[in-house]
Amino acid sequence: MPLNPNKELKRFYSIAEVGEIFNVPPTTLRYWEKEFPTIHPRKNNGNIRIYTQEDIDEIRLVYDLIKVRNMKLSAARELIRKNHDGAKNSSDLMNRMIHVREQLMAIKNELDNLV
Repeated sequence: MPLNPNKELKRFYSIAEVGEIFNVPPTTLRYWEKEFPTIHPRKNNGNIRIYTQEDIDEIRLVYDLIKVRNMKLSAARELIRKNHDGAKNSSDLMNRMIHVREQLMAIKNELDNLV
């Protein structure tokens, strides 16, 4: 779920924007916020959540563990608590591998169309 690399990155994101990035409802983001202390968006004067890129990176890690790897919430929380850096590195590696696979599939499709 990487952000569009062609767009200039914003400094702050609303809960709706973050929900769209990960295709999850805002209620899920609020729940994860309670369950994972590493996710802590600031709130403005109107008590509206404001997410930074760091918050989005933490949500990406939680999303990867729960939605992609199908870990139970308690297992994901424990993994992040015990080995946050290892979980983050593993998630980053998995995302890079998925991206490389997508590129290889696109190349294969182009080659198939040449024949």
